[in-house]
Amino acid sequence: MKRIKINRLLASDTSIDKVLVKGWVRTKRDSKEFSFMELNDGSCLKNIQIIADSQLENYSQIGVITTGSAIGVEGRLVESPGKGQKWEIHADSVEIINIAPEDYPLQKKRHSDEFLRTIAHLRARTNKYGAAFRIRSEMAFAIHKFYNEKGFRYLHTPIITGSDCEGAGEMFRVTSLEPDAVAKAGKMDFNQDFFAHEANLTVSGQLSAEMFALALGDVYTFGPTFRAENSNTSRHVAEFWMVEPEMAFCDLDGNMDHAEELVKYLTLHAVTNCSEDIAVFTDFVDKGLKKVLDTLIQQEYARISYDDAIDLLLKSKKEFEYKVESGKDLQSEHERFLAEEYFKKPVFLINYPEKIKPFYMRLNDDGRTVAAVDLLVPRIGELIGGSQREERLEMLEQRMDKMGLSKETYWWYLDSRRFGSVPHAGFGMGFERFLMLITGITNIRDVIPFPRTPGNIDF
Repeated sequence: MKRIKINRLLASDTSIDKVLVKGWVRTKRDSKEFSFMELNDGSCLKNIQIIADSQLENYSQIGVITTGSAIGVEGRLVESPGKGQKWEIHADSVEIINIAPEDYPLQKKRHSDEFLRTIAHLRARTNKYGAAFRIRSEMAFAIHKFYNEKGFRYLHTPIITGSDCEGAGEMFRVTSLEPDAVAKAGKMDFNQDFFAHEANLTVSGQLSAEMFALALGDVYTFGPTFRAENSNTSRHVAEFWMVEPEMAFCDLDGNMDHAEELVKYLTLHAVTNCSEDIAVFTDFVDKGLKKVLDTLIQQEYARISYDDAIDLLLKSKKEFEYKVESGKDLQSEHERFLAEEYFKKPVFLINYPEKIKPFYMRLNDDGRTVAAVDLLVPRIGELIGGSQREERLEMLEQRMDKMGLSKETYWWYLDSRRFGSVPHAGFGMGFERFLMLITGITNIRDVIPFPRTPGNIDF
């Protein structure tokens, strides 16, 4: 008999004479005549109740079943007289697949997030993390659905790269050279390396995506990116996922319109298609989450220049840990103040000083700022960062010279400005930060299956 997933059985319109389910026992209580087990197979938040009576051939063996054990059950799906559940299964046979020992670490119903991070390989079996990662899966699907409906082409950009898109230098090096040989030589001889060139894990697929936007029109990437930033904050991990659209014939306003449409589409998709799992977070994690989700979907996002934001922050008289200074990047506390306390909704911050932004951003007519944009959201701060790209060859070369970048290294990037260059724009959205936003989870390590952080690569 073919196994049926529990989410399908719970959605059934009628009883079924013969079903087979397999899963893990969440709770169990026994009597002389019956054994009641709550079974979950990961397909949904809810369990289904299994009732095994003493007439079963192996009823004596059912006594050894423990929390966390894996079993298979054949039986009848019937209406349940119990409150809060529509269906239950009356077992005709119970197959014991695996017995979890007494030291199974998820015996209790509640565990701290800190403890569960130490057993990341098991935490998806809890209600909270099962819900979080079902939402993550559904949101990944929704991203592809959104871009497919809009006629974008999905692009796989290189994970190994020879260029630093962000210019921050915080990249993981990729090499085939033996560490002992490098130590003996006292340096890395890239001529002897696999690529005969310095190679790193990518921090962004943007530069490659630009090449295809100038050929296919609208493209997007969605994949892992890496940053060797020795940071232990609640918003940073070394390996994370980015959604990065690039759009030809698009300016800064069009870029913001697209970003707002994406966030609203994904949030509505989560509310509509993940309601049961979202309820875990509105009920037990963040009581104010529903209001945040409603704001994301219903409100028009604010737009303000960097200069105006600096003035607003200085006039707020709020005491920040970090001083607000014109010409410098905003800190997370500044970003959250704008989104949470002042605008009380997402806000686009535009036109940053060119000296604090990468070379590829389009220089504005004032000669001082670039057409950059960050989307700031409540509780998170920066969710999206992007810009209109500098499409003018001469201006691009001037900025590269000013920043000390080698035009030989970026010859292929400059070619795209020599041959049929057009205005274009794009952005990157941190996937994990978006998941934090719609679940109320406050630590990025809790929305990625196996977080990669300084000193941690256990799983």
